[in-house]
Amino acid sequence: MIGHVDADCFYASAERVRYPSLRGIPVGVLGNQGACVIAKSYEMKAAGVKTGQPIWEAVKVCPHGVYVKRDFRWYEVLSRSMLDVVREFSPTVEYYSIDEMFFDATGVDPWSMQKTILTRVGVPVSIGVAASRTLAKLASDARKPFGCSVSAVGDFDELPVTEITGIALRSSIKLSAHDIRTVGDFRQADRQLVNRLLTKVGEGLWWELNGTPITPITISRPMHKRIARGGSVGRTTDDRDRLMGWVARNVERLVEAMFWHRYVTRKLSLWLSFKTGGWSGQTALISSTGASEMLLPAAKELFVIGWRGQPVTHMHIVADELQVIGSQQRSLFEPVKPELDELKRTVNEKLGRFTVRSAETLAINDIYGDEAYGYDICDVYGKSCF
Repeated sequence: MIGHVDADCFYASAERVRYPSLRGIPVGVLGNQGACVIAKSYEMKAAGVKTGQPIWEAVKVCPHGVYVKRDFRWYEVLSRSMLDVVREFSPTVEYYSIDEMFFDATGVDPWSMQKTILTRVGVPVSIGVAASRTLAKLASDARKPFGCSVSAVGDFDELPVTEITGIALRSSIKLSAHDIRTVGDFRQADRQLVNRLLTKVGEGLWWELNGTPITPITISRPMHKRIARGGSVGRTTDDRDRLMGWVARNVERLVEAMFWHRYVTRKLSLWLSFKTGGWSGQTALISSTGASEMLLPAAKELFVIGWRGQPVTHMHIVADELQVIGSQQRSLFEPVKPELDELKRTVNEKLGRFTVRSAETLAINDIYGDEAYGYDICDVYGKSCF
C-alpha cells in the first residue's frame, strides 16, 4: 500500500503556525511582487478569491482578508518538519513537493501520522492510502480538508477524468471523443485504446487506477534533464542595465543550483517574455561547465541577440545537456577550478546568500533588498517533482 500526505492550503496554514491570530480569518499569500494571490485559505476561497487574482481585485472580493507576502524559507522549515514526522512512521518516503509526500504505508496508521503532524508541526494535512500512488493521491484530494482514508479500486469512479494527476484538458478531449469522461470510464476502458490515445504514460495511469502500482516511491531524486532559474523581472522594464542585472542574477542562481546537484552543462538557453510575445535562443558551450565565468558571457550574448528594446516581463536561463561532475571530458578551455565561484560560495556560506555577487546586479539592488526574492520554491532542494 502507498500513502500520500498533502498539506491543506499549505502556505496559508504555514502563516497561521507563525501567526496564530490568523486562524479562522481569510488569508491570502502574495507573490514576491505582492501583485497577485498565489495561495489562499479555505475561508478566502469561499469568499470568491481565485489563485492568480491581482491583489487589487482580491481586496474588493474579500476586503476583510489578511494578505501576506510569501516566505519560502519558512515554508521549507515546516515542510522538512513534516517530512521528519512521515519518516518516523515509514522507512520509505518520497519528498515529492514542498507540501506533498508519498510513503510506503505498510503497517502505518495514517490517522496517527495525521495527528502527529498537526500536533508537532501545526499544519493540517489530508492523507490517502491505496494500492497505487495515483489512487492514493485521489484519496487525499477527495478527503480535503483534514481527511484521512484507506481507499479501494473503484472508490473514485464518479469523479471527472481530469481529477487524475496527469490528465489535463488536451488529454481529456482525446478521451471524451471515446466517451471516456470519468475515472471509472478511464479505468474500465480498453487498455490498448488508452495506450494509443495517451501513450505508455496513460497506460501506466490505467494500471494504477486498477490497483497495480507502476510508479514506485522515489527516495532519491532522479537526475534532472535540465535546470532553469528565472521568473518575473519585478516590474516590467526595458531598462538595459536592470535586465543585464537580471541576467547576472539568474546565472549566479543557476551556478549555485548546478553546484548543489554536482552538474555541469554543455548547452545554455535564454527565454525572454515580453508584454506581447517572447523570444528564446540557445548556444552550445565550448566545453561542459558549471562556472559563471563561462556561463555569464554566454547568457549575455544570447540576451544581446534576443532583446530589441522591448519591455521584458519574465526571464529564464536554462542549462541543458547536463552531466554529473567528473563524468565529462576535461577541456583546455576551462580552468579545472573555477576560483571565483569557489570564493563566492565560501563567503556567502559564512555571511549570507548574495553577500558577494556580480557588480552588474547593482542595477537591481532593490530586488536584493526584498527578502521575498531571496529564496524561491526552486531553492528547496531534494523534491522529486522539480
